[in-house]
Amino acid sequence: MRVIAGTARSLPLKAPEGLDTRPTTDRIKETLFNMLQGDIPGSVFVDLFSGSGAIGIEALSRGAVKAYFVDNSPKAVSCIQQNLTFTKTEDRAIVLKQDVGSALSSIYEKKVDIIFMDPPYNCGHEKNVLAMLRGMRYVTEETMIIVEASLETDFSYLEELGFFIVKDKHYKTNRHVFIQRIAE
Repeated sequence: MRVIAGTARSLPLKAPEGLDTRPTTDRIKETLFNMLQGDIPGSVFVDLFSGSGAIGIEALSRGAVKAYFVDNSPKAVSCIQQNLTFTKTEDRAIVLKQDVGSALSSIYEKKVDIIFMDPPYNCGHEKNVLAMLRGMRYVTEETMIIVEASLETDFSYLEELGFFIVKDKHYKTNRHVFIQRIAE
């Protein structure tokens, strides 16, 4: 696992020990950031269920001005902090060692540009997080929310939460669902 592009290009990243996290593969990460390349520079990026922090670090390496990393695992938070130090991106990072629900209220931004979440698959966490995001002032109609999920994950509830799918990119074993708020 490595940083694909930007100021920290090719630097290797650590992953937390154990089976609690499943890092996004370099190939899928590269595809994701190719789709986002015009949106990253100057953005405020939020990486929920961060694991190693690889997604948020990639955003910082590619020009995000700030990134929030959220994970409640002590191993993951330690790993994120080591990776931020190694890639020299810690000055633009805020690491929140808490559950996602609490962390969402700890983000004090007027606007967040991109929110990425990679929750445990098939547990329904993405629906709960989206329900909370609906009430956050920093989630605007321009905020892009990206959910990494299993191919089977159902998103039919989005409209009732006030969101819609912009893009749904399928891979062999998972997918990235790009979501935005419905204009009022």
